[in-house]
Amino acid sequence: MLREALRDKNFVEKLIRLTIPIALQSLLVASVAAADAFMLGRLDQNSMAAVSLASQVQFVMTMFLAAVTGTGSILGAQYFGKQDFESLDDIYHMSLRLAAVIDILFFIACFFFPQYLMAFFTNDSTLAGIGIDYLRMASFSYLLVGFSIVIEIMIRVTDHAAAGAWISFSAVISNVILNAVFIFGLFGAPQMGARGAALATTISRVIELALCITLTFMPGFIGPNPKHILRYNALLAHDYIRISIPILGASLLWGIGFTSYTAIMGHMGKDAAAANSIAAVVRDLVCCVCNGIGSAAAIMIGNELGAGELDRARTYGYRLTRLSWLIGFLSMGVVLLLTPLVVHFMKLTPQAHSYLLGMMIIMSIYMIGRCVNTIAINGVLDGGGDTKFDMYSLFVMMWCFAIPVALLGAFVFHWSVLLVYFCTCLDEVGKLPWVMARIRKEKWVRNLTRNFNDQR
Repeated sequence: MLREALRDKNFVEKLIRLTIPIALQSLLVASVAAADAFMLGRLDQNSMAAVSLASQVQFVMTMFLAAVTGTGSILGAQYFGKQDFESLDDIYHMSLRLAAVIDILFFIACFFFPQYLMAFFTNDSTLAGIGIDYLRMASFSYLLVGFSIVIEIMIRVTDHAAAGAWISFSAVISNVILNAVFIFGLFGAPQMGARGAALATTISRVIELALCITLTFMPGFIGPNPKHILRYNALLAHDYIRISIPILGASLLWGIGFTSYTAIMGHMGKDAAAANSIAAVVRDLVCCVCNGIGSAAAIMIGNELGAGELDRARTYGYRLTRLSWLIGFLSMGVVLLLTPLVVHFMKLTPQAHSYLLGMMIIMSIYMIGRCVNTIAINGVLDGGGDTKFDMYSLFVMMWCFAIPVALLGAFVFHWSVLLVYFCTCLDEVGKLPWVMARIRKEKWVRNLTRNFNDQR
């Protein structure tokens, strides 16, 4: 099947054209967290661990935004495939309105109530104090992030993925440079540590949004239109809600579940929190390829379904599912190759070094399940609007299995740090048989578009 896929030039060219910029964009975004972790790790272990914990708030925020952008991407890809640009414009502005609400709510929570947020992640007063300062400073960036993500999704859906990657590249480069300036106090700037990382993030978000808005004025791009911001299409809104609710449910289950994993490790001591922070950064960096292919898969399948090419979409779905296994095993190998470099480079206590080594080995196996599920669920299933499965599988495997076992292991049976970390990796591997069965049911082979052009 893979050989046949490689002989299909249209499939290969479109996959590469979408995957490379999206994967690069994902890598660049993950690089921001990596830069924070590595720079703060060279400065102070507590600052690194505290910022990693505090950043989970933005992680939860992105879960809410994922419902908005995921729905916009699914419907947008199908209507773009159908060449119905007026409906695409309605989807665009619905997404912007919802993103604005999320941005404002998280700004309020992080600016006015950061102490309550940090209390969830750690009971260590030192880590909590650093995290509170970080969140209050970073809260201003949360006012902007939703708008940027929605615009970048629409840039990607309308076949301009490379332009979105350049925006991310510019924002990340500015973030990394500003990180170094404000964290270490270079070029006469004050040495701000964790607060410097937050300030750098805020400035880079301003740059990113400015670039996004500028790009939408270019020929061939669509952008926000103030005249359409309140325009309401009842039928399209119904479709939007029907698709977004399962995505929101899945995003929250996954996001809060991952945040719970971080909180569990955070309550097992500073060394465990620090090691888990580094392992999480490596995981996010290595996952960039499968994230890129997953996003590309959703767009490719959505375009074909929206254009009425159901058989071609079905063929693409099976090809991409098989490709996901290859990416999973390759990612496992990459993690194992990176392990000695990462463990040697980071400035940690001997105990934290030991934890990090074990976590990296465990994570290498986890990467197989993570890559397959990302491409199959977020790409193939979601591309056809089969968004409920992700929510169901997360509820069963993460919330009814992995999280309870990890909680019992950490706080009742007092298992070792590495055994508890192993428990937090069980959900992705456990879902694999279920995911493959769902792909074969083909509930994702559906055209979700309506014939609005007949009514206009």
